[in-house]
Amino acid sequence: MDQLALLFIVLLGAVISVPVGDRLGLPAPVLMTLLGIVLAVLDFVPNVNVPPELILPALLPPLLYAAVRRTSWRQFAANRRPIFLLAVALVFVTTICVAAVAHTIVPGLPLAAAVA
Repeated sequence: MDQLALLFIVLLGAVISVPVGDRLGLPAPVLMTLLGIVLAVLDFVPNVNVPPELILPALLPPLLYAAVRRTSWRQFAANRRPIFLLAVALVFVTTICVAAVAHTIVPGLPLAAAVA
């Protein structure tokens, strides 16, 4: 199976997973994840090597745009405190906790390197 055929199978799976997910009462991303697991387990499916520097500029903007289009700004404003706490404060708390554990476990690791 070549790369183009694999791409078409993945696209077909993504298109089909939305109505199937609606019918089963499951979110489409869950079905897409299951399809990806099945494709990863099959021996005849080739490994796909995607350069890591393409992931951020190629995938993130369409995902963010789709999320912004579905966002209700009234709900966003009503939930700005929990959003801020989860998106900003929790990141700082997680960074501090991981840095403290890494600094404690790895002897000689500077705190700045543990934070990084």
